[in-house]
Amino acid sequence: MAMADRGMAGERLKSFIERIERLEEEKRALAADIKEVYAEAKGAGFDIKTMREIIKIRRMDEDDLDERAALLDTYKRALGMMPQRAKRAAG
Repeated sequence: MAMADRGMAGERLKSFIERIERLEEEKRALAADIKEVYAEAKGAGFDIKTMREIIKIRRMDEDDLDERAALLDTYKRALGMMPQRAKRAAG
């Protein structure tokens, strides 16, 4: 690799690294802001664990959410945590 090529590659690499560092700093700042909002919500009497679950659910694709709900119901029934589905009369 020629000296000029290494210099250009080094500058490009440095540019990538600096961009990533700026984004990482922004990410840390956003995480701190989110933490503050959760603390504020908790102070207002909201359950943070439930809020996190709601946010997770809202991010999910509708089909994935339906599949997850159906599977959860199936497991609950298998463990006796929900009434069994009514059986159809033979006819």
